[in-house]
Amino acid sequence: MSISIVILAAGKGSRMKSTTPKVLHEISGKAMLFHAIDAAQKISDDITVVLYHQAQRVQEAIESHYDNVNFHMQDAEQFPGTGGAMKGVRTKYGKTLILNGDMPLITQNSLLALTNGDADINMSVITLDNPSGYGRVIIESEKVQEIVEEKDCLPLQKSTKTVNAGIYCVNSELLNRYIPKLNNNNAQKEYYLTDIVKMAVYENKTVSPIYVEEGEFKGVNSKYDLAKAEEIMQRRIKIALMDAGVTMRLPDTIYIDSRATFEGECILENGVSIQGTTHINASHIKTNSVIEDAIIENSDVGPMGRVRPQTHLKNSHIGNFVEVKKSTLTGVKAGHLAYIGDATIDEGSNIGAGVITCNYDGKNKYKTTIGKNVFVGSDVQLVAPVTIENDVLIAAGTTVTKDVKQGELAISRIQTKNIADFFYKFFNKEK
Repeated sequence: MSISIVILAAGKGSRMKSTTPKVLHEISGKAMLFHAIDAAQKISDDITVVLYHQAQRVQEAIESHYDNVNFHMQDAEQFPGTGGAMKGVRTKYGKTLILNGDMPLITQNSLLALTNGDADINMSVITLDNPSGYGRVIIESEKVQEIVEEKDCLPLQKSTKTVNAGIYCVNSELLNRYIPKLNNNNAQKEYYLTDIVKMAVYENKTVSPIYVEEGEFKGVNSKYDLAKAEEIMQRRIKIALMDAGVTMRLPDTIYIDSRATFEGECILENGVSIQGTTHINASHIKTNSVIEDAIIENSDVGPMGRVRPQTHLKNSHIGNFVEVKKSTLTGVKAGHLAYIGDATIDEGSNIGAGVITCNYDGKNKYKTTIGKNVFVGSDVQLVAPVTIENDVLIAAGTTVTKDVKQGELAISRIQTKNIADFFYKFFNKEK
């Protein structure tokens, strides 16, 4: 579609009370600005992001994820405000859709609705039961007549429940003519984008109201707004996944990253957290388990299991209080209370309770390789780098510091010594 999109992302976001630029605060694992860019890319190949506050940081973040976004630097010292942000912006196509970078809940369908029709300006509006605090949009004969700030409203205008949602689709020729005419003759001494509506109405241009859902056009201005937006985003993600066949127990207790993907019949129990670019295929993630940037195939994890980045589980069982990091497990059982890091473990192997791969010497990480049909007993320490070949037994309590060959038993124990009546001597009691 021949639509250009400009995303305003120049604001300081002082109400966020954070050193992080407002638009880079994350919602469901992704910067809120990235949600807006993703929606924009579904309908346009000409996207410009307007920057000012911490511009370099924001631009570098965008460039690390996208390679087809243009940038424009707002001269906020001379031209503050939303209208000032558009000064000097040039777009490619005949229509320009102007979005806000702090509206992460916008969807492709809503953007398309704003681009439809032949109006000179399509303007997003919301109908609120309680519009207090918002400027009112005065509409007559299905056309916008004016936008009136609440403090300037006449009594009849105050009863209007239609308010400005802050997104516009404008004829680009008209936009290029109006933006240079904006002035800052107002109490805030800012250049307001809303003034283009006044200019259009004055010239008898068509300004059409496009009624939108408040939930999609919700702006994020505070940490509270951020939390509420995440609730909406999580609800969307989980409904879509359940519609696709994922089973969820108490979905309101589950967190799922927007980048996570699912395949086949999967089960997520209550309290589960799925983070990052995790992919889960035909697996069961049990109560209060955390999966992060991992691949889980035909496996079960938990309850209270933790699978960390760069892990690939296939046909494996990871039980309660087992942590796996940067490891590949194929056909493995690790039932409880173990740490498996920087390891490769093959089919038929069993990892007992209290087993630890000692993969870090204080300077470097080292790899543990375990073959097929290896039984690792309880309370074993595997000091990497170490290789355990196929068909090996490692006795409980053993510290393995060298490679174990196929078919061997590895055992390191001090002989138990029992001292008669020591209890009574120690506590000075009679037998």
